[in-house]
Amino acid sequence: MRSTTTSATTDHPQRDDYDLIVIGAGAVGENVADRAVQGGLSVLIVESELVGGECSYWACMPSKALLRSASVLRAAHAVGGAREAVTGGLDAAAVLARRDGFTSHWDDSGQVRWLQKAGIALARGRARIDDERRVIIEDPDGGHRTVTARHAVAICTGSGAAIPDIPGLGDARPWTSREITSTETIPARLAIIGGGVVGCEMATAFTALGSSVNLLSRGALLTGVENFAGEAVAERLRADGAEVLTGTSPERVDRLDDGTVSIHLPEGRTIIVDELVVATGRTPGTTDVGLETVGLEPGAWITVDDTLRALDANGTPLEWLYAVGDVNHRALLTHQGKYQARAAGDAIAARSSGASVDDAPWGAHVATADHDAVPQVTFTSPEVASVGLTLAEAEERLGTVRCVDYELGYVAGAAVHADGYRGTARMVVDEDRGVIVGFTVVGDDIAELLHAATVAIVGAVPLDRLWHAVPAYPTMSEIWLRLLEEYGRPTATR
Repeated sequence: MRSTTTSATTDHPQRDDYDLIVIGAGAVGENVADRAVQGGLSVLIVESELVGGECSYWACMPSKALLRSASVLRAAHAVGGAREAVTGGLDAAAVLARRDGFTSHWDDSGQVRWLQKAGIALARGRARIDDERRVIIEDPDGGHRTVTARHAVAICTGSGAAIPDIPGLGDARPWTSREITSTETIPARLAIIGGGVVGCEMATAFTALGSSVNLLSRGALLTGVENFAGEAVAERLRADGAEVLTGTSPERVDRLDDGTVSIHLPEGRTIIVDELVVATGRTPGTTDVGLETVGLEPGAWITVDDTLRALDANGTPLEWLYAVGDVNHRALLTHQGKYQARAAGDAIAARSSGASVDDAPWGAHVATADHDAVPQVTFTSPEVASVGLTLAEAEERLGTVRCVDYELGYVAGAAVHADGYRGTARMVVDEDRGVIVGFTVVGDDIAELLHAATVAIVGAVPLDRLWHAVPAYPTMSEIWLRLLEEYGRPTATR
């Protein structure tokens, strides 16, 4: 993994009390702090690594930068007149250099300047809760400092890669999402364990960059979304030269003397690769933040209410302690964590001033969307975008539901977009309320279709009103008209 650069603390002169102490200066912590400062509070944010966190340096930004160049090249090859003008493949070195630009070369000086501009104090070091509203910070030189929060402490320490209990795996020094997104070289042979978002995206990226990729998944790919999504991604990966093995898990892994990795599969097969990536889920970043001092379990996900206050074993909110982002396990996505952060920061500011807190569903200080309206794009080839409930989830939780599927390639905008375009869209409807509760679309360049679905679901827009949202022609957004036509227009008007 690349070396990292941290700038000096911005917290001069030092104080021993603040209105709010935020542990973790990733995207989530930054947003909690910013909203609280805008609400008139003094805030100290504590970070042991790079300000900006996982998303900026080892997740969202570098991974999407690695994927984008191949996506553009594929798009050019899919359009007559452009494909004839395109020669050669990806320049892997140029792709990595572009990735480095998006990570600021793992230097957080720019993020620190943003904290200064926003009026947020920064302390470098590891923070540990010592008692109610009290935090001890161990700085990089081993010194200790105790600070007190007058109103609240927010834990925003994110999550780390989970390493499954496979014999030999730990000793084999596998890569995680951090190493694969920050690599300086393209492995000739790469194996990835895990068929979720990280595994599928990195299989897509490194197949395009020239690696011989083996993707190993215990189940189907992308099991959190509709089945047809994972099937489409597996089909494309195989067509591009990757080997996709589902329903399998390694029996043993060994790092050999020559530096290669031996992966022993069921039925006696062995795969030899240059590097192995583990992408089998996440673990909470709560092991050493002092949860035991306030009656919570170290190393566990923190249960919260909708204003992001931590709940004790009896389900009672700890009025001063908040857990925001991955640590609460509600929705392990940067954009959803930032959504929670805005709600939490505003709630902390309101409570500290004695103002009323709007904690009703969809209120100003709650993260209601975490439950049923979480949007996500998986930037594989093809892309997968989804929001709300899958058909199976809707059938389990609601009364009468109906789904409508439509081939995206039949839409004029998609046909113009790429020759022989293929894709699928699904709309899941709650028949009792006449509203959309789920939407999934799979295809090339469909990410920007998702927000319309998110708005329809969050706003509970009635289907008969959606008929009046006219999609421009010829765009891929015409998929909405086709889905409504398949569903059938209401016979009565309002």
